[in-house]
Amino acid sequence: MAGLIPKSFIHDLLDRADIVDVVDSRVTLKKAGKNHQACCPFHNEKTPSFTVSQDKQFYHCFGCGEHGNAIDFLMNYDGLEFPDAVEELANMMGLEVPRESATQNPQQQQQRQQQQRADSDLMAKAARYFQHQLKHHAQADKAINYLKNRGLSGATVKRFQIGYAGDEWDGILTTFGQSAQQRQQLLELKLINKNDNGRHYDFFRDRIMFPIHDRRGRVVGFGGRVIDSDGPKYLNSPETRLFHKGQELYGFWHLQQAHKRPQQIVIVEGYMDVVSLAEAGVDYAVASLGTATTSEQLQRLFRTTQTVVCCYDGDRAGRDAAWRALENALPLLKDGVDMKFLFLPDGDDPDSLVQRHGAEVFEEKLKQASSFIDYFFEHLLAEIDPSSDAGRSQLLNEAKPRIERVASDFYRESLMEKLATLLRRDRSQLERYVDKPAQQRAMPQSMRMTPLRKAIALLLQHPGLGQTAPVRAELAQLRIAGIDLFAAIHQQTATQAMTTAQLLEQWRDTDYYSALTKLASWDHQLDEEQIAAEFNDIFIYLIDQYVEQRANDLLKKEQTTQLTKAEKQEYLMLLQHLRKKH
Repeated sequence: MAGLIPKSFIHDLLDRADIVDVVDSRVTLKKAGKNHQACCPFHNEKTPSFTVSQDKQFYHCFGCGEHGNAIDFLMNYDGLEFPDAVEELANMMGLEVPRESATQNPQQQQQRQQQQRADSDLMAKAARYFQHQLKHHAQADKAINYLKNRGLSGATVKRFQIGYAGDEWDGILTTFGQSAQQRQQLLELKLINKNDNGRHYDFFRDRIMFPIHDRRGRVVGFGGRVIDSDGPKYLNSPETRLFHKGQELYGFWHLQQAHKRPQQIVIVEGYMDVVSLAEAGVDYAVASLGTATTSEQLQRLFRTTQTVVCCYDGDRAGRDAAWRALENALPLLKDGVDMKFLFLPDGDDPDSLVQRHGAEVFEEKLKQASSFIDYFFEHLLAEIDPSSDAGRSQLLNEAKPRIERVASDFYRESLMEKLATLLRRDRSQLERYVDKPAQQRAMPQSMRMTPLRKAIALLLQHPGLGQTAPVRAELAQLRIAGIDLFAAIHQQTATQAMTTAQLLEQWRDTDYYSALTKLASWDHQLDEEQIAAEFNDIFIYLIDQYVEQRANDLLKKEQTTQLTKAEKQEYLMLLQHLRKKH
């Protein structure tokens, strides 16, 4: 497992990166006063409401509410997980991401990083080896003829880096396994096997090879298709330290080279489906590397597009895979995201369909795909008769736990409406049976801005304010919700110069992060010269609140017990402060 990325590195990375350059590498920005603007890449709009602040190193869309720093932008735009977004940003800066681990010393960490680089290098060499074999191996003609017969051009074969594994037992072994250490690495990456007698041999033999790329375009595994010999039709790389099939999608990297924000993505079952569709011009298809699309794969797709279409064979295996994908999507669906299901006729798959009828017919079928709601009940009703009391009871029993997992208000409401109709009940009667999903509610956009929230928002947006007021440790004793958060942020900004992006990054893994990002986007409607004065006024207000609270506490104590000499002096000083205030 990869170690944690040091927070100090992330802080320095955000300091070195310019969010304007990062965003502009994906979305064309135009200067607008102090900031930069563009039409938001995260929702459709004609008038620009997407703003990037160079001073704050922060972006915000006033239309859809998306906001964050350079890392957040890469996560949302490129569909990356946090560690991958850090890796991508570091790569743009020409930096290598360090890792730390509680169980590894620096030398071990360095060795692991070297191993990762060596593994990636070896997989890239293996992919080039298979490509070379497709052109030069003595048996390559049958592989080339197979690909031509499937309608693939040389350009498509080159784009997907398709190759050929010869029929000998030791092609990869003799090319890359000269030493015992090299053979061990080949074995661990599943490029070779070892039999009971201790003899090594190639894992892939006499197969057309499809390299599997991760989100950064690195080869992490292979799929091998048999041509005319015995054995399983497809042989896939087993799990390795580089390759985790539940996290990767075949063709995803190629898709993103063509479309950063595709209108839709089609999930198909096989490598040839993806490649044949791309040959026909349908270059927005991916394949899950197993029978079902996992939650991790769906999360990535929902970050990348608004519409995901599951296109499977109409046989039992295809329908089972589609249902598992639907169940995995239940807690992931959010408002504004669409998931559809298309089942092809028996004997057809996307590859054969597009070859016989062309891309237009296939894309027309995509428009006829069943909606999420329709397929949900179509599947349940395939084995349930809702015309009887027993059937309706069974339908409620099957639908209830699944609807309770739905996070989206829209989808949950729609499912409940249709379920009520099928059960011949009023919608209100179902509410007592179906629980709402337990989830933390985000702070509403129109949250009430108390003085303390304003102070936190101003500190987030202008961290330099933290050095204009002395840190008062006693303020942490003020009995106002959120004062501990203010005190912590004030301490951070008072001791270190930083941008909004760097400050927020220090709170990413906390329960406060969502609320803080909203406060960082709050429009305070103050002129530049008014900001410091406003913060200072709120800071004095908080001190006055503390003084009043402390004076009242001492007064209450005096009514039950005698104050010490120091407490009496403190009380007199507090009263003097309050009199000056009034």
